[in-house]
Amino acid sequence: MQESERTAKRITKALGGVGPSHAVLDSDWINDVIRGMKKRDRNRILRAALQSYIEAETLKPYQAELIKLQEQLERKGEKIIILFDGRDASGKGGTIRRVTRYMNEKHYSVVALGKPTDEQQTELHMKRYIEQFPHAGEIVLFDRSWYNRALVEPVMGFCTPRQYREFLKKVNEYEESFVSDGKTTLIKLYFSVSKEEQARRFARRQHDPLRMWKLSEVDLQAQDLWDEFTKKKYELLRKTHTKLNPWYVIRSNQKPLARLETIKLILRATPYKGRSRSLDFEPNPNVVIPGDKEAKMMQKQYRAHGRFES
Repeated sequence: MQESERTAKRITKALGGVGPSHAVLDSDWINDVIRGMKKRDRNRILRAALQSYIEAETLKPYQAELIKLQEQLERKGEKIIILFDGRDASGKGGTIRRVTRYMNEKHYSVVALGKPTDEQQTELHMKRYIEQFPHAGEIVLFDRSWYNRALVEPVMGFCTPRQYREFLKKVNEYEESFVSDGKTTLIKLYFSVSKEEQARRFARRQHDPLRMWKLSEVDLQAQDLWDEFTKKKYELLRKTHTKLNPWYVIRSNQKPLARLETIKLILRATPYKGRSRSLDFEPNPNVVIPGDKEAKMMQKQYRAHGRFES
């Protein structure tokens, strides 16, 4: 049983069997809950609530800047494409939700494509992603992108070795064409989490009824195939990080930091009117690592230990 479930049962017991779902959430009811709880439960809930509040309040000034950025895109007819790729359970979805929390929903979309249809499998790999690209004044956020062909697909056997090689050979040219109009910005983010933290998050998903849906067949094999995914990460960064369209690796063991740094990185990607002079937009070098630098660090690890460690 999860700690949250045990706490909920103690709260229900303190209220004489009346749980929150049967109660009127007014101040008297809240006071009854507080009086009926043990001190350690009160402290745990207070700490969790305070942490959640601080994290949300820290993001708000930057989320307000994202609205300014949207307005700039509308005025100038510009577009932004953001790729959220990386390890399973690395915090991509949660970060996307924080990025879009207060944005004008008329001018952005989140795209998470499922398994391609039989017809799509006969078409150009990039086609179904290109069909989702933004119009002028819009932002599109891809929750996993065309880089599935360089990460999940070759590891899981969902594509042939030839398809994998062809993708790596041609993708840089495609991306150059995407931004060649001078009005499109492409931001490529690779979310990186440790093996231990990934295992902890998977265990939580397995036992949490609100998160069970997130577990997929790929997730269940991610730990066993850790080294294979790491090798593909290295090749991805080595071959597709370019000066025009660079990768940024986001260290996401600490989700709040990863979310903040992602928003800051997006805000730094293109100039916009009314940018705050009081906010710190400088990237945290412990969280945001340029893709070419990450590839060099991984190469050093391999030479020193005979294997990749990240």
